[in-house]
Amino acid sequence: MDWLKVKAPQYALIEKTLKVIKKYSLNTVCEESLCPNISECFSEGTATFMILGKICTRACKYCHISTGKPQKPDPSEPHRLFLAISELDLKYVVLTSVDRDDLPDFGSGHFQRCVEYIKSRLPEVSVEVLVPDFKGNLSAMDRLILSSPDVISHNIETVESIFKQVRPQGDYARSLAVLRYYAQHSGKPIKSGIMVGLGENFDDLLKTFEDLRNAGVKWLVVGQYLSPSSKHYPVKKYYRLEEFEILKEVALSFGFERVLSLPLARSSYHAWEMI
Repeated sequence: MDWLKVKAPQYALIEKTLKVIKKYSLNTVCEESLCPNISECFSEGTATFMILGKICTRACKYCHISTGKPQKPDPSEPHRLFLAISELDLKYVVLTSVDRDDLPDFGSGHFQRCVEYIKSRLPEVSVEVLVPDFKGNLSAMDRLILSSPDVISHNIETVESIFKQVRPQGDYARSLAVLRYYAQHSGKPIKSGIMVGLGENFDDLLKTFEDLRNAGVKWLVVGQYLSPSSKHYPVKKYYRLEEFEILKEVALSFGFERVLSLPLARSSYHAWEMI
């Protein structure tokens, strides 16, 4: 499985990005989720910033991010993001977060403040948001739409038949409803991602592709699931490169405008190339 191998991170290449992230006390999903692309992305001066802390209120079986009781949102985070983005001279920024089911607005207000702060000061920067489902709360989703990000992304993550095993606190139909709402009301490109290798079959994937397209999703990312540890959900299958190419062609046949289908593809991997 050579296609799943990555070079060991070269600290000299990622040092600048790491220093800026630490300087402004920011979190990245790249580090917290043990992303295999961290060396490549950091060496290119790109990172997916994880706002609202690094403690999640949910416990998805595939995820390496810690679960527990999070701290209150930090009002200084929008400014610190602005400083880091400026110093790294980024032109495309992805903001994501842990689930914050503990907050009345599920963290949507903080998303709004971060997006608006960045765009008002750096209008040349494109901002993509990779958001939780906000429990399907319409006010929360409207708040995000008002911030006018350039791309709105919410990952379906897996197929309906095993969804509850993988994401016990999530809901497949709710995620589709969230994507549909953004597609109908935001006027922005809507993006989603799915992991393969969790036990789904080809028909499951076909149904999910169809469901996502019917929900208005235009951009799709397909990547291999890699279990963070023996305590997490196990990998049931490693897909071959040619299978990813087949999935790309199938997805395009459903009408997706952009499809990234690679073993190590993740939601924000080369995100700027999809816009």
